[in-house]
Amino acid sequence: METITMEKEQKITVPVTGMTCAACAGSVENILNKQEGVLECAVNFANETAQITFKPSQTSPEALKQSVQAVGYDLILDTENAQTKQAELKATQVHSLKNNVIWASVLTVPVVVIGMFFMDLPYANWIMLALTTPILTLFGKRFFINARQQARHGQANMDTLVALSTGIAFLFSLFNTVYPAFWYNRGLHPHVYYEAAAVVIVFIMLGKLLEEKAKANTSSAIKKLMGLQPHTVWIIENGEEKEVELAQVRIGDRLLVKPGDKIAVDGKVLFGSSFVDESMLSGEPIPVEKTKGTKVFAGTVNQQGSFRFIAEKVGGDTLLAGIIRMVQNAQGSKAPIQKLTDKIAGIFVPIVMGISVLTFVAWLLLGGENALSQGLLAAVTVLVIACPCALGLATPTAIMVGVGKGAENGILIKDAESLEVAHRINAVILDKTGTITEGKPTVSDHFWVEDNEFLKSILLAIESQSSHPLAEAVVNRLKAERAKTRIVQQVENVPGRGVQATVDGQNYYVGSPVWMTERQLPMTHFPVEQWQSEAKTVIVFSDETRVLAAFAITDPIKATSAGAVNELYHQGIEVYMLTGDNAQTAQQVAKQAGIQHFQAQVLPADKAAFVEELQRAGKVVAMVGDGINDSHALARADVSIAMGKGSDIAIDVAKMTLISSDLQKIPQAILLSKWTVATIHQNLFWAFIYNLIGIPLAAGVLYPFNGFLLNPMIAGAAMALSSVSVVANSLRLKLKRL
Repeated sequence: METITMEKEQKITVPVTGMTCAACAGSVENILNKQEGVLECAVNFANETAQITFKPSQTSPEALKQSVQAVGYDLILDTENAQTKQAELKATQVHSLKNNVIWASVLTVPVVVIGMFFMDLPYANWIMLALTTPILTLFGKRFFINARQQARHGQANMDTLVALSTGIAFLFSLFNTVYPAFWYNRGLHPHVYYEAAAVVIVFIMLGKLLEEKAKANTSSAIKKLMGLQPHTVWIIENGEEKEVELAQVRIGDRLLVKPGDKIAVDGKVLFGSSFVDESMLSGEPIPVEKTKGTKVFAGTVNQQGSFRFIAEKVGGDTLLAGIIRMVQNAQGSKAPIQKLTDKIAGIFVPIVMGISVLTFVAWLLLGGENALSQGLLAAVTVLVIACPCALGLATPTAIMVGVGKGAENGILIKDAESLEVAHRINAVILDKTGTITEGKPTVSDHFWVEDNEFLKSILLAIESQSSHPLAEAVVNRLKAERAKTRIVQQVENVPGRGVQATVDGQNYYVGSPVWMTERQLPMTHFPVEQWQSEAKTVIVFSDETRVLAAFAITDPIKATSAGAVNELYHQGIEVYMLTGDNAQTAQQVAKQAGIQHFQAQVLPADKAAFVEELQRAGKVVAMVGDGINDSHALARADVSIAMGKGSDIAIDVAKMTLISSDLQKIPQAILLSKWTVATIHQNLFWAFIYNLIGIPLAAGVLYPFNGFLLNPMIAGAAMALSSVSVVANSLRLKLKRL
């Protein structure tokens, strides 16, 4: 019998270099999708990355790199230093672009002055030819090089439009400069358009420069997150301390953290104690105490103390690296609406080239005595003004800023689709423990026969020996009251009942009320029944003859849960609570949180089934959970949201993660989605309107009525302004407050 093994697909996100417009992204995407073994590829022009899913047995990253290099682009495959290399390359490109803009502008100014005001200057055309030639062949040569590479592979992009428009204008002007008699013999003046070619190059390069700077701002969230990583660490080897590069740290290494240091990797404290600022993870400003056995996380900041810890997760496996990766993937992912605009941008350039040819032909047939020169001018202007950059940038820039805005506010968004869909949510399902509640047992009520420090110290000593989570709740309560511990001679667990201990020869007991009843100890004066009716767990402390104290322990709802639920109802969103807990506890929690619909004793499969039930009823469902038992329902939901303090599986499955585990972030995420989608629609509106108005004007549609014919250099300025305006509109999201 033949055994069939399923090959595991591989998914990588790599930076792409050499792209200049949305059509470039379309070219790279088409080429990669055509490669054997590539299952799916999405190229994002805004953050210049490609997300590629492929079969390793049929292709490799190196082969994919070669395929895009053949068209004039490149992939950065060095995963360890990809972001650094891309940043360095981008910085070099921006510096070069800035120099080209400056020098091209210096040469363009006299060309414009002569072309506009001193056309009768002796040798004017030759002077403009001498000044314009280096603008096109030196400072603007990349447009022609890229256009040629695209043409060799049957592709076209913005560089094609720029090269065609400025090249035709320059060659036409060159012909008229060298052989003006051709026109004079026909009774026409030999017009030249050096200033148009030069200004178009300058304006497009200037627009590209402004665009690059604006796009850099959209990635500020990534840079801030990366800035949380230290570059070097103190490692302990053979009892000696030495400073090494972060990349050299391996799992099992013992590291030293000094006061004020950033923690480099995830691990567990071995020796020492301190308080650590974990606000980047939890959003809470109060430092968290770290002692032996507690977890520490990369990117958090040590306060006063010093400690040693063992590295458990390093490199790309740390919590901080995971957060960075999620933000990067989200900023590189495509919203459904973006896939449509990508298709439009991909066919837009050939259509514009066709319109340009038709414009030229129409002028030749209907233009009269100046038909050739004016038709050529109109055709060039159509090519210049119709650049699809604004259309290509409309969605990804808004998504990038929206994802970054979410990250700054503790909302990690894994993909663009969830950000686009979130504003349509009309049903939210909440898990109970760890989502609505703190997920940590706490003493809510207590009753002592007498306020006796001696008895408190005995109880603290006994409960400190227990690993039960309820014991931890009592210990935390007694420590908060500054109780002192004592030495316990003997501690014995009594299964199903509690703990029996001996202190100074006296026996003490900590356990359930049932145990005390079995031992015939009266609890008449203790509000045990009242606490139990409120779905609280009761622990009782006694000696041999009487009950000394009782404690009600509960998992309290988070301080912000009720407010968040109320806000969701205010937005017209139905809220449901599903829990595996008993009905009595579920009812109490739902009542405290203000939730009208809840189900108790729900199994993981039941949660997923409930999600599907709501979806069949036409609801757009968001599932919010923190545990492994929630992962199935999270995967089924339209928008899945995990608590940052939840399980790794829940976080992996969910499309959004709330770092602070605060439910108030859900209304904020929905609001962010509304703003982002509104910005996308605004960008697309202006991008389409710009082209719908600009192309007919460039073709000369108004010329028969008022003699207006758009100048190519004005068209170049308008094209550059359209791209910058779209990016600027997206950046307005940064100014909004969630």
